[in-house]
Amino acid sequence: MNKQTVTDGTVGKALDVLDTVVAFGRAVRFTEILDVCPYPKATLHRILQTLTSQGMLAYDEDRQLYVPGLRLVRIGRHAWNQSSLAPLAMPFVESLAADVNETVHLAQMEKGRVIFITKVTPEGGFHTMARPGRRSPAHCTGVGKVMLAFMDETRLQAALNVQTWEAFTPSTHVSAASLLPELEQIRTEGIGYDREEHEQGIISIAAPIKGGAGRVIGALSIVTSTNRLGPDGLDAFRPALMRTAAQIGREGAVWPYPVAS
Repeated sequence: MNKQTVTDGTVGKALDVLDTVVAFGRAVRFTEILDVCPYPKATLHRILQTLTSQGMLAYDEDRQLYVPGLRLVRIGRHAWNQSSLAPLAMPFVESLAADVNETVHLAQMEKGRVIFITKVTPEGGFHTMARPGRRSPAHCTGVGKVMLAFMDETRLQAALNVQTWEAFTPSTHVSAASLLPELEQIRTEGIGYDREEHEQGIISIAAPIKGGAGRVIGALSIVTSTNRLGPDGLDAFRPALMRTAAQIGREGAVWPYPVAS
């Protein structure tokens, strides 16, 4: 985990710290937070005290561990219902996963980063590392690339500017110049792939979810391992994937979800 970029303002710093604690995915000690935060020890301690007193974090004095607080959980639940595709899309995601017997990911995009909203793994399906709330790069994930492909030019350029272009595998795009031709192909075909670009041995086929006026409100992917299926085998999932993405899009057409920004 890398040091975060300092955000101006007290609220921004508090949100940085809150995001850091949640990103661990487990109870975490002060020293662990200090290792990855850009703030001095005294500043970090003061911010954690404020977040704890406001119920956004909880502190176990016996074990000296921080965890998300119940107030944060309550806010998150309301945000999930109001700003996430998950409640609307879940029946369709579950049905698709059962049909193809593989893991299905539902994702949205925030500030050029993919956020996994939910995933469903059927019995016997391949278990992926993605979990709801996890952020991933857009330039090397199937869901990320299909959302990028259908952005307008202004938002696309802004999203490309925040990509790290880190080479996670030998197949990863490491520049916008490399990625743009593939985005053009995705716009033509309406479908995209992750060909072991984020994780070695993991492949996926993805489709954008388009709401009202054709705006992209999320993306759907079917994910598996190269030990289970070759890249060409993903195309067998294409009709079911596109049908499901269209169904979710129709259901969300009149709901004001945040666009892939």
